[in-house]
Amino acid sequence: MANAAELRELSDAELAEKHDQFKQELFDLRFALVTGQLDNPTRLKQLRRDIARVLTVQRQRELQTTEESTK
Repeated sequence: MANAAELRELSDAELAEKHDQFKQELFDLRFALVTGQLDNPTRLKQLRRDIARVLTVQRQRELQTTEESTK
């Protein structure tokens, strides 16, 4: 599980890569859930929250860049 402080230390490219990894893992887990092979259903919730954290950090950076450019 990634926390926000760790995510803020990543570069934009690394953050995008992390987002892609989380999305792929979420897809795989959803597939396993449908086929009845999912061992840890709580991981789905953790992944959704991790994805939300990544998107939040990306949005904060976007807003910060916009704010700096308007000054």
